[in-house]
Amino acid sequence: MTHPKPLMCGVELGGTKCECLIGSAPDDLRERITVKTERDAAATLRRIAGILRDWKTRYGTCSALGLACFGPLELRPDSPDFGRIGMTPKEGWRNVDVAGFFAEGFADALGITTDVIAAALAEGRWGAGRGLADYAYVTVGTGVGVGLIAAGKPVFGWHHPELGHIRIARAPGDDWPGNCRFHGACLEGLASGPAIQARSGTRPANLPADSPVWETVAHALAQLAHHLVLTLSPQRILIGGGVVSERTHLFPRIRQSLRLSINGYVDIERAAGPLEEYIAPPGLGTLAGPLGALAVAADAGSAGSTRHVKRTRP
Repeated sequence: MTHPKPLMCGVELGGTKCECLIGSAPDDLRERITVKTERDAAATLRRIAGILRDWKTRYGTCSALGLACFGPLELRPDSPDFGRIGMTPKEGWRNVDVAGFFAEGFADALGITTDVIAAALAEGRWGAGRGLADYAYVTVGTGVGVGLIAAGKPVFGWHHPELGHIRIARAPGDDWPGNCRFHGACLEGLASGPAIQARSGTRPANLPADSPVWETVAHALAQLAHHLVLTLSPQRILIGGGVVSERTHLFPRIRQSLRLSINGYVDIERAAGPLEEYIAPPGLGTLAGPLGALAVAADAGSAGSTRHVKRTRP
């Protein structure tokens, strides 16, 4: 007799919108509901809680709830601020205790990590990272984030990686001051959606493919890839997010810029395969983020990583 897989809930909290899912796998999603990320964090969380309570009434208690949240996020299990958002540029969300809000009453176990680490986990479980021990997932949207997987586990020290805020070598002649409120022309200040709009005067979705702004974005993302190649040496670098998902013209530019930047110092293609496969879109496409929350739930519901803490109800 085949027993049905237990249902899990996932919530991806992004800078622009929040995605709520219930199911057991990408091919078994019962419902998916999108909620706008309001400046009023409490109101947004209450709306999400209402969705989860409705699902609990109709489907029963989920085996686990996975939270994939924008950062910076405190993820040290022994910290009194575990699961709390830090110095985010998102107005109204600084110091919000996301894990604490959902700690009781929604599922049998709770897991939380950053949205980009969660997406990386989803790619490893169901997408283009399957079978790889070391890879990176990059998201380019409201911000720029990177989830790093090494030896099959997320890279994590006293803080999760914040590679979106590294300083990079600028493209020749480019002296635009950048759009990051903390660092100006860091990677996020040059390549994120808000940065592109601030620089071009139009939303990325409306910016023509031949705009010179895209060259600066491709250069910035290639600089990130340069850093990744020479530090983690991942087997693959996946680049997704709302800004990149429909801009396939960026990938050849990023690859060529990376090739010029590395300048033959290491042979990426000999070690990791053709650049067309090495720098690639996520296998799960735009679902990588939302499914990341479900991957976190799957980890929380098993005796898995201490980085994705399991909280079991009495």
